[in-house]
Amino acid sequence: MTTAYHLPIVGPDFGAVDAASDLGAIVGALLTYGLIIAVLMVVVCAVTWGVGSAHGSWHVCSKAKSGLLVALGGAGLTGGALAWGNWLLDLGATL
Repeated sequence: MTTAYHLPIVGPDFGAVDAASDLGAIVGALLTYGLIIAVLMVVVCAVTWGVGSAHGSWHVCSKAKSGLLVALGGAGLTGGALAWGNWLLDLGATL
């Protein structure tokens, strides 16, 4: 005698929260603002690095280079956060 086991489908219940649609809009807006600020910081740090290099200020160049690397990392993390979250939700639905 064989019995078929039916596994329940596990996934997030977005209807459980009253303002789920508002929460999604807020998170999307925060990701947009974070990405805009990170890109602006990339531009500011790159310009500062160029000006510091033109004037021979190694200390300013060093700080601007560090800021540029941090801003690029922040832009990458902020830009990839939504894709990563969607991937995790899709992965969780298949478990």
